[in-house]
Amino acid sequence: MPQTSLPNELALYGPTSAARRIPALAEAQAYCRRLARKHYENFTVASWLLPAVLRQHFCNIYAYCRWSDDLADEAGNRAYSLELLEWWQSQLDDCYRGVASHPVFVALVDTIRQFQIPSEPFSNLLVAFRQDQTCARYETFDDLLGYCRNSANPVGRLVLYLGRCHDEQRGLLADSICTGLQLANFWQDVARDYSIGRIYLPQESCRQAGYTPEMFARGEFNPPFRELLRGEVARAEGFFDAGEPLVSLTPPGLRIDIQLFIDGGRAILQAIRKLDYDVWQRRPVVGKWRKLALLFHAWRQQRRATFPSSLEARP
Repeated sequence: MPQTSLPNELALYGPTSAARRIPALAEAQAYCRRLARKHYENFTVASWLLPAVLRQHFCNIYAYCRWSDDLADEAGNRAYSLELLEWWQSQLDDCYRGVASHPVFVALVDTIRQFQIPSEPFSNLLVAFRQDQTCARYETFDDLLGYCRNSANPVGRLVLYLGRCHDEQRGLLADSICTGLQLANFWQDVARDYSIGRIYLPQESCRQAGYTPEMFARGEFNPPFRELLRGEVARAEGFFDAGEPLVSLTPPGLRIDIQLFIDGGRAILQAIRKLDYDVWQRRPVVGKWRKLALLFHAWRQQRRATFPSSLEARP
């Protein structure tokens, strides 16, 4: 994610900021909209595809995730990040007691009430952000999936709550899509993550492929790494295949966005393949024209769908 001016935001809204008035709901909502549009490059397109009744609520949830991510990654040191994340958890707890002063939570109270969202998805995200401060390696693929259950899957669950269609069947399908997206981002950012001390490729898989810690330290691209990443890319793609039935089980107003999440994740994996898995020398990206093509493809697939404001899900 793009970096924000966290010190400035903390000075205004952080735990040690001077006493301030509680913003009105409209003011808090405007803050969340500005945050979303400033820091999420695809938000304008994504919000245009959503039913109008949901756009503000997506902004509110994005603003919560944005702040959470920044507190974890931009505070400067792990101890301070953990302290800030504990403060953010306390703000979330207060929010569920109906007490909010931070603009994100003032806006979020309204979203939580309207869509009856439990606290778990929000809290689980903070579990993952705290884990990032203490765990930089994952021994097995199952260990990594455990991380994804908190770092990625809650987002899909929140989307389902906004669509008023959350149940365990849809939740598990959304989990597959979100895990696939998280894995695709990991394989896209192997070099970037290693530069900040993190390795998400399972250590067990690295050993089986013959890719050593010394090779990692050199950023070495070789046949063992190619085979290692080839296998992990294939595993990630399997999660998109498993989750795709969710598209037809959600309200029409969400289907294009969900299809875009799936297609966008697959496009990242294809970009990795086009580089012959050499993500050390160049970060694989999905270009603007490709994104437009994905948008058209998703729209065409759902062109017969209507976009009612009532958001009634299929049984």
